[in-house]
Amino acid sequence: MSIGEFQLGEYLSGGVQRLIARAIVIAKGDRKESRFFADFLVSSAAASFKRSTHAKNGENIPPFLIAAISGSCNLHCEGCYSRSNGYCSDCAAPDELSAEDWKNIFTQAEDLGICFILISGGEPLMRRDVLKVASQFRKILFPIFTNGILIDDKYLELFIKKRNLLPVFSIEGDSAKTDSRRGEGVYENVKETMRKLCDASVPFGASITVTHENLQEVTSTEFVNSLQDDGCKLVVYVEVVPVTKDMRALELTDSDREYLKQRADSLQENNGKMIFLSFPGDEDKTGGCLAAGRGFFHIDAGGSAQPCPFSPYSDTNVKETSLLGVLRSPLFTKLRESGMLEDESGGCVLFQKKEEVEKML
Repeated sequence: MSIGEFQLGEYLSGGVQRLIARAIVIAKGDRKESRFFADFLVSSAAASFKRSTHAKNGENIPPFLIAAISGSCNLHCEGCYSRSNGYCSDCAAPDELSAEDWKNIFTQAEDLGICFILISGGEPLMRRDVLKVASQFRKILFPIFTNGILIDDKYLELFIKKRNLLPVFSIEGDSAKTDSRRGEGVYENVKETMRKLCDASVPFGASITVTHENLQEVTSTEFVNSLQDDGCKLVVYVEVVPVTKDMRALELTDSDREYLKQRADSLQENNGKMIFLSFPGDEDKTGGCLAAGRGFFHIDAGGSAQPCPFSPYSDTNVKETSLLGVLRSPLFTKLRESGMLEDESGGCVLFQKKEEVEKML
């Protein structure tokens, strides 16, 4: 492993520890939440030690995994990358991983030192069986990126008892922008669910797809304050990836990206009750894209291991190999060694260079 890669591991581990420490401060006043994050700070330090041990042996283990546990969804959101990539539909595919399969993956992840598993879909709440399994892994934090429509009393009870499950609601801004992409009534449904979680003292976040059109609104103090009033503790800004030609006009410009970075930093500096993250984030500090195992990787509902949700190419499947085997796969290795991931020109480099990625297969 090169010195640069080892420094990246140290940078990411330090970032994880600072993130959890901030969560502890924000959770002050809620005994259950504070205790969970205090315990998680200890377990994440142990996970960091595991990753550093692997690094000394030449294995780069990322702290993050993105797990698309469901290939089906109850909504038809405009410009959805999952449906555009062909691995999301109205019904579950027959080859989806079982809850036992995911339990095996989560066990391997914990053993390797992966401490954050971002749960996505499709719509992940359609896999209650998998989320119950995830709740058993208290040393891993599972942010669940959901449209929120399916949260019922049973899910509310699960989130109250299991603090390592963190709902993160996908919205696009105000009601008009959210409903225009996700369907009429979705925004108000989500807001009502937020209020229920807040009343039950369940922490939650919001995931916002940032476009050229909504950039000013979703980074405004007024918008952030409205989320905070609803009880939101986390805001994740995700740069739009134009999966169709019609979405090209929504792509962020270089000046937009710089504005987003500055606003996210400013919001974090001036708001002591929320955490603000952005994706792709500080690629200038991390030496480029973190996909393909540099900082994270993606497993879809059928078990295919992919560099990133926006780059759905695979030469391995977790049904046939271990997570360590995935990280050693020819595709992941080629991507990390090719220098492609070090491109810091802005936007999703793997999506922009998908033809070159395809050739690597």
